[in-house]
Amino acid sequence: MEDELLAEYDFTQMKGGVRGKYVERYRAGTNLVLLDPDIVQAFPNDASVNEALRMLIEMVASLFCIYSAVPARVCYQSRAGTAL
Repeated sequence: MEDELLAEYDFTQMKGGVRGKYVERYRAGTNLVLLDPDIVQAFPNDASVNEALRMLIEMVASLFCIYSAVPARVCYQSRAGTAL
């Protein structure tokens, strides 16, 4: 079977094409972020990034509860997944 793909394509010759036609739909459905190289060394995959961010969220929530006038029951609810 011979390869039918060309080495290059001239997209200016294509009819009906609209640049960026689906870009908004794409952006709405993705949550990708670009990590700096030094961060990538510390977090080799998405699971490690998510784990670190969850720990940070928990630490901030704990500090908020300790140093604020928020009633304890509200802080305990927030730890169970309910927003403060």
